[in-house]
Amino acid sequence: MEEKRLNKFIADSGYCSRREADRLIAEGRVRVDGRVGVLGDQVSPGMRVEVDGKTLSGRGKRVYLMLNKPVGIVCTADPRERYNVVSYLHYPIRVFPVGRLDRESEGLLLLTSDGEIVNRLLRAEGGHEREYEVEVDRPVTREFIEKMQAGVAILDTVTLPCRVRKTGEKSFNIILVQGLNRQIRRMCEALGYRVTRLRRVRIMHIRLGNLRPGQWRELTEVEMQGLEKAGIYRKTFS
Repeated sequence: MEEKRLNKFIADSGYCSRREADRLIAEGRVRVDGRVGVLGDQVSPGMRVEVDGKTLSGRGKRVYLMLNKPVGIVCTADPRERYNVVSYLHYPIRVFPVGRLDRESEGLLLLTSDGEIVNRLLRAEGGHEREYEVEVDRPVTREFIEKMQAGVAILDTVTLPCRVRKTGEKSFNIILVQGLNRQIRRMCEALGYRVTRLRRVRIMHIRLGNLRPGQWRELTEVEMQGLEKAGIYRKTFS
C-alpha cells in the first residue's frame, strides 16, 4: 500500500465516506499509531489507524447495492435513528447510503461500502438525471406542468428547468438534474399542491425495475460499467 491521506484510508477501508471521515477526524475520534489524527495526515504502510477504538484494515470488500426504500426508513447510518436504513438492510458488510430520500418518500436508493464512489456520486449529483413518480392531492393542470418545468422559487433560489409529464389526473413524472432539500415537495407546495406519494425510479442509467419495497440487489456489471463511463466508478484506485 502506498502512502495515503488519512480520510482516503478510512474511506478505502469501507468504514464510511471520505466526507464522513473528515468529520470523524475533526471530532478527534481517529488515532494514527496511538496519537489523535488530524486532517491532512498521511498514512504509510504499517501504520495503525483506529476509529473509536476499532482498527481499520485499509481496503475492505467493495459492494454496490440498490434498495427499494420503503416509506418510514431514514437514509442515515446513524444508529441513534431507530429506523436508519443500514440497520433496516442488515447487510453483513458495513454499507452506507448514497444521497438521500426523505422519510416519507420511497424508491431507488444506492448503498455501498466504497467511500470513494460516494464522494464522486454526490459531487456529480447536480449533473445527472434522477427520475420520480409523484402523486398529489389536486388535479394536475397544464399550468402546473409548465411552471414546474420552467423553475419554481424555493429556498431563496429558483429551481433549474426540468422535464415533467402528466401521467394521471393527480400524478406526474419528473426528471431532475438538481438535488435541493425536499425539492419536489417544496416545488409542489409553492404551487399550492401537496405530495401524497413520491417514488424515485431512476438514478442516471440505474432503474428501480420490479424490486418490491424492502427488496435489494447488487448492481449488475452493466450498471457498474455505466458508472465507470461516467467517471464515477473506477476498477482500480490510486
